[in-house]
Amino acid sequence: MTTFDKREKSFEAKYAHDQEILFKIGARRNKLLGQWMAEQLGLDGADAEAYAKAVIASDFEKPGDEDVFEKVWADVQSRGLSLTEAQVRQQMQDLLETARDQVTAE
Repeated sequence: MTTFDKREKSFEAKYAHDQEILFKIGARRNKLLGQWMAEQLGLDGADAEAYAKAVIASDFEKPGDEDVFEKVWADVQSRGLSLTEAQVRQQMQDLLETARDQVTAE
């Protein structure tokens, strides 16, 4: 194996690792968002856990974060919660930072 081949394999491995970390951060953020929203909705125990899993699953509908926001925002509106779109988006951003810190600390 040449030096170039080794270098290529190294870059591929780093890329795969980085993508895995990004996936874990996104999934963790979605779980944290689901837990936060469950609290806002007055859910606890198994219901809160099921809701958090539903938020995680919503991320697989479309590329990007908009599908997660749409799921959570629809629940905010259907329950008539006094949260604004900006508050939900800010919470998503804050929890992304929290998730990044948690995943990188592992």
